[in-house]
Amino acid sequence: MKKTFALTHPKKAAARVVETIKHDVKKYIRRERNKALPAGTDFWDFDCKFGHTEQEAKVIHVKEINKCIDEAEKLELPSLYLEILAKPATRAPRPEFDFDEE
Repeated sequence: MKKTFALTHPKKAAARVVETIKHDVKKYIRRERNKALPAGTDFWDFDCKFGHTEQEAKVIHVKEINKCIDEAEKLELPSLYLEILAKPATRAPRPEFDFDEE
């Protein structure tokens, strides 16, 4: 999903517009996670970018999306750019610790 969201609406309060944006993002991530995984992968990973405009977009983690949207609301921006791309990924094996050698 690559989208520029408007934070202003002539008939809706800014808080309701922000809630709608968060709901749309959450719905998109849920929909992508429910898709079938390709063979040899464990989970869906997401490449995310956020910015005031598409040119200013910076890489962020999925968990930071709501914080960034709230920040844009506090700055009273007219719009924000959000890019979320799903990609299949494989979990890295956990390192084995030997607790006897301390």
